Amino acid sequence: MNDSTPSMLHPRVLVPFMLTGIIWGSTWFVITGQIDGVPPAWGVFYRFLLATPAMFLLAVVTGKSLRLGRQGQLLAVGVGLAQFCGNFLFVYHAELHITSGIVAVMFALLMVPNAIFARFVLGERVQGGFVLGSAVAIVGVVLLLVHEWRSAPMGDNVALGIVLTVGGILAASLANVVQANDVGRKLPMVSLLAWSMVYGVIADALFAWVTAGPPPLPQDWHFWAGTAYLAIIGSVVTFPLHYNLVREIGAGKTAYNSLVTVCVAMLLSTLFEDYRWSGLAIGGAALALLGMVIALRSRKAKGFKVGQASSFRHDTD
Repeated sequence: MNDSTPSMLHPRVLVPFMLTGIIWGSTWFVITGQIDGVPPAWGVFYRFLLATPAMFLLAVVTGKSLRLGRQGQLLAVGVGLAQFCGNFLFVYHAELHITSGIVAVMFALLMVPNAIFARFVLGERVQGGFVLGSAVAIVGVVLLLVHEWRSAPMGDNVALGIVLTVGGILAASLANVVQANDVGRKLPMVSLLAWSMVYGVIADALFAWVTAGPPPLPQDWHFWAGTAYLAIIGSVVTFPLHYNLVREIGAGKTAYNSLVTVCVAMLLSTLFEDYRWSGLAIGGAALALLGMVIALRSRKAKGFKVGQASSFRHDTD
């Protein structure tokens, strides 16, 4: 690891690390309030309709240029469609069928498609320990899903919830890998996110109108409070913190905050969604967390290589 890389205990690393993990752990539960009586697609739209101008304001306040150039705008379109449209549409619809804690646990396996896509798109090699840890984590998640299937507290469409969650994972992973190419690394992260949200929210509106009809106007203040929390705290605050952590300590170490996210999400699901623990669920959660630790500690990045561009390193142990 580069000697200039700060320690995990350094305040500029530890504070955003814990903050993003805790906030994202809570957002899975808050989403359940956005799909209560409101079509999920319009819930996604309202979230990013509010988040988009806030992200532009953040870019202006921090002095970041909003000019991306043609290649940058094309990248923003891709990230917007994958991250702020596809990913969130899949997630919001998935939470109609399975509890938010389970969706969060499944999303903790984002590192698996990340590694696969990075191998083929960016040339990053994966170590055997990462494969072993991922396999252990997948077994744990399968046990949790079997428990969910048996209890099915939200109806009998658990299978559909699982499929939708996998779709969200793949969309998020694609966005993660695409933004790490040469073009993305040269752009201010906040500016890229702002323009990505523009394209994402346009796609969200079109999808929502076609599939759910005209936009509803919820009267419950809880909906709008939750929307504001997800838009400002869960998006505008956390996404820049997250990607800055990736640049500070590397993607591998940053991914450890998924452990914090999972713990917070499962705690909230237990307290507020009547999630019932069984021996199967406890064993599955333990295996999932153990597998994530093994995978993240074992994955030693050999560098990304895009075309003929120079490679760059990020260390993960």
